Amino acid sequence: MTQKRIAILGAGPSGLAQLRAFEAAEAAGVKNLPEIVCYEKQNDIGGMWNYTWRTGLDRNGEPVHGSMYRYLWSNGPKECLEFADYSFDEHFDRPIPSYPPREVLKDYIMGRIDKRAIFKYIRFENPARWITYDDDSKKFTVTVMNHKKDVQETEEFDYVVVATGHFSTPNMPYFEGLEQFPGRVLHAHDFRDALEFEGSDLLLIGGSYSAEDIGTQCYKYGSKSVTISYRSTPLGFDWPEGIEERPLPTHFEGNVAHFADGTTKKFDAIIMCTGYLFHFPFLPDELRLQTHNCLYPDNLYKGIFFQNNPNLIYLGMQDQYFTFNMFDAQAWYVRDVILGKIQLPDAEQRQQDIQHWLTRQDTLTSPNESIDFQAQYIRDLISVTDYPDFPIEKQAELFKSWLIDKEENIMGFRDKSYRSTITGTMAAQMPKPWLNIKDDSLEGFMAMKF
Repeated sequence: MTQKRIAILGAGPSGLAQLRAFEAAEAAGVKNLPEIVCYEKQNDIGGMWNYTWRTGLDRNGEPVHGSMYRYLWSNGPKECLEFADYSFDEHFDRPIPSYPPREVLKDYIMGRIDKRAIFKYIRFENPARWITYDDDSKKFTVTVMNHKKDVQETEEFDYVVVATGHFSTPNMPYFEGLEQFPGRVLHAHDFRDALEFEGSDLLLIGGSYSAEDIGTQCYKYGSKSVTISYRSTPLGFDWPEGIEERPLPTHFEGNVAHFADGTTKKFDAIIMCTGYLFHFPFLPDELRLQTHNCLYPDNLYKGIFFQNNPNLIYLGMQDQYFTFNMFDAQAWYVRDVILGKIQLPDAEQRQQDIQHWLTRQDTLTSPNESIDFQAQYIRDLISVTDYPDFPIEKQAELFKSWLIDKEENIMGFRDKSYRSTITGTMAAQMPKPWLNIKDDSLEGFMAMKF
């Protein structure tokens, strides 16, 4: 029997989860595994977790993938993203606080990867250029740019796994007069260092997580003022003096923003926290997922398999409460379909299942309901695979507590501690308030006395 071939696009958390799933199968003694090639645009694994000072284009002239910035700390409890098969206890060998900084989280994510095993699959600095599918041969033709050799290369595959994420192509709105604004205008994708805005009056346009996180971070590192401008409803937190919310600007005159409520204010810089576009320039229309940021994208069976061609697989395309463990659940399901352990139903049955989830999604009216919806989605996936069972519902309850903590103290919720749902270990207490901790390096964090 001819060995199947799989192309995985991206070696970030989703792509690594897919590689991990097949490695787990091999360790369990499964034979006749498919041949896997993982094409990675960057020169290292980690995807979004690879911090770079670069913005715009990378050294190969490719659009910079990462939106990671210095001083980022987890904005959700680590207990809600803990791998079922690799705990924080196992990695750090002692309790750490519930809200670690960027370098600490990346160290954990990479910690369960056996690089000697994983790297054999990965071709670095190989972004996808174009993918087609032949109905007669049932094969995908994948063309990539091999920047290490400075040539384009083409190979055929039975399956393509798109694990490129959907938080790298900025959605950049326009406001009248913006072209005459004398200060810096950038998207959150290009935000790197809060110290750049020390002493500045800063306008953040957008009322979601990135505005919340960048705004509080800039406040922490000395911005003179932060104004968060919302489209429909304000975030509504009890902000400290120096952070406020206003409706969207109607237009700009020089450095003055005119807001929809009739107020005005001068600003030194503007950061667009306006989300990202689903962007797959390497796919023709008939293979391209067209959606927006939501909990259950249309045209994906089980939130994974492209309805028009289920051999095309999309990982991690959901709006996310759960992250790493959800990617694992998806990857294990994909693996078992490719190995023939799970049989996909016909197109009509797949569509009925898609519609079932879409109908449920349309009834969601609160964040708590959305959290439960995503928890139930993950439960549906792992119920038919050998992915280690984990207390998804308990993690959902932690997410709900997290929402309450933010309402009670948006500047201090990271000082809270939670108990691991995997090991039962209580997280360590922060040695001092998050607002007062300026050293967020791995070395500095681990040197703290918890």
